[in-house]
Amino acid sequence: MSYGDPNNPYGPPGGQQPGKQQGNPPGYPQQPGYGYPQAPPVDPNAPYGYGYGYGGPGYPAEMPGGVKTARVLLWVIVGLCLIGTVIYSLGAVASNGDDFSEFESSLSDSQNTGIAWGIAVFSLAWAIGAAVLALQVRSGGNGVRVTTLVFGIVTAVLGLFPFVIVGIPHLVMGVLVAVFVGKSDGAAWFNRPRG
Repeated sequence: MSYGDPNNPYGPPGGQQPGKQQGNPPGYPQQPGYGYPQAPPVDPNAPYGYGYGYGGPGYPAEMPGGVKTARVLLWVIVGLCLIGTVIYSLGAVASNGDDFSEFESSLSDSQNTGIAWGIAVFSLAWAIGAAVLALQVRSGGNGVRVTTLVFGIVTAVLGLFPFVIVGIPHLVMGVLVAVFVGKSDGAAWFNRPRG
């Protein structure tokens, strides 16, 4: 083998002759290196794309605004359900034969009291469910996301059917919770790797 041949693939790098000086002569520009261009540095504070925290591309480092709003709305639902629990409990305790509505006018006093207690218990259970979901939003996975989606949809449906006038805030908040959690940034938040 001869290192004197500039086309020799086993020769010195860049086709240099042994003993010759490397680099361009003075006055000539340096040629760029071969291969792929170097990637730009990763910004750990970038809101979207590569460089998120939690160890991977496409995962948010902090909770997106829509998910924060959904969590706040879940806490508002907790408050409204607790208010409803108190109102129906007081109504059940104070029931002395007064009818709760025209629909229930044919029912006896004990049935009215039982319905009021049932609604109070259901409202308390719904408040507890909303509180658990609101607490799990920060650290929960995709199961919390799906459960919150279903919770928002069922809350919206319940806001329509039995409690039409009083349920309009629940309808609006249930729809908003489902939308904010179901968006792509919500999916990225709940599907992020835990580290």
